[in-house]
Amino acid sequence: MALSEFKKKKCEKLIGEFVERHRPPPHIRGQLDLGFRVKGQSVEIFETRPMWRQLDKITEIPMSKATYVKAQRIWKVYWQRADLKWHRYEPDPEVGSLETFLDIVDQDDYACFFG
Repeated sequence: MALSEFKKKKCEKLIGEFVERHRPPPHIRGQLDLGFRVKGQSVEIFETRPMWRQLDKITEIPMSKATYVKAQRIWKVYWQRADLKWHRYEPDPEVGSLETFLDIVDQDDYACFFG
């Protein structure tokens, strides 16, 4: 089930502000940038960069993901490992708010999100 329109707009605002604070300087954004999407009941933050052999094509590299579980009123926190699969973020696999999720990604204590 997708997020309500109100919750989706709130997510877009919070994540948009987070991404804007962490974006690289404007002069290198063509080589490295951050983006996000809200899809269904999940939010995802990713890097964008030109493909190695096709510089005119942009690739997305997922960094972090949170999925809202309405019945439990929690966000499940994920990170993408080298196997390209999403794994629960074990120090804090569930949080009560999107703000807490963004704090975890910002602190990145275990270098799972920003490397």
